[in-house]
Amino acid sequence: MPSKRVVIFAGGVLSNEYLSVIDEEDFIIGADRGALFLISNGVTPDISVGDFDSIPAEALKQVEAGSKQTITCDAVNKDLTDSEMALDLALNTQPDHILLLGVTGTRIDHTLASIQMMTRALQRQVSCSVMDCNNYVTLTGSQAIVEERGYTYVSLLPLTHEVTGITLEGFQYPLTNATLKLGQSLGVSNRLASPTGTVTIESGLLLIIQSKD
Repeated sequence: MPSKRVVIFAGGVLSNEYLSVIDEEDFIIGADRGALFLISNGVTPDISVGDFDSIPAEALKQVEAGSKQTITCDAVNKDLTDSEMALDLALNTQPDHILLLGVTGTRIDHTLASIQMMTRALQRQVSCSVMDCNNYVTLTGSQAIVEERGYTYVSLLPLTHEVTGITLEGFQYPLTNATLKLGQSLGVSNRLASPTGTVTIESGLLLIIQSKD
């Protein structure tokens, strides 16, 4: 039976707070340093994957011993980031949802790449989200329910050149059949006015970013 949710721990900024989101039924993937983080905190990854260039050789032995399966690759001769390799493995399990943790941090190139990777999940009709201590990011090409998660703001940013037919329900600043173009900040710093809000669009891809300072 396909796993309902895959949780990926990558090698960016990691927090012990992330461990609380794991459910017993989750399929867990550790990417590079994320695998060592899991094992060091008593969590057994179903798969650990990466070039493991960010951990010592002795730590790699710990990862291999503490994982159900370990997939390694050359640090130089590879085309995908460790996070994207983990995403490919996650998609192969045919999940309902993929949660990406540890994919944000000081490397803005890796952060942006991970956010853009969500489009690949959407193409497979799999919902995907990126979470850290200050942000929860999702992507929609049709309709999304935004839940109250303890974040202050909800910002809408187009990931395509244009997003049309944007309608918001349950927000402090509603929109009806609005259009957002790449580079516009009209959708920044909205707020939920009820426990849940609904975002509906007609065309394009829209990032929904819940955030707090």
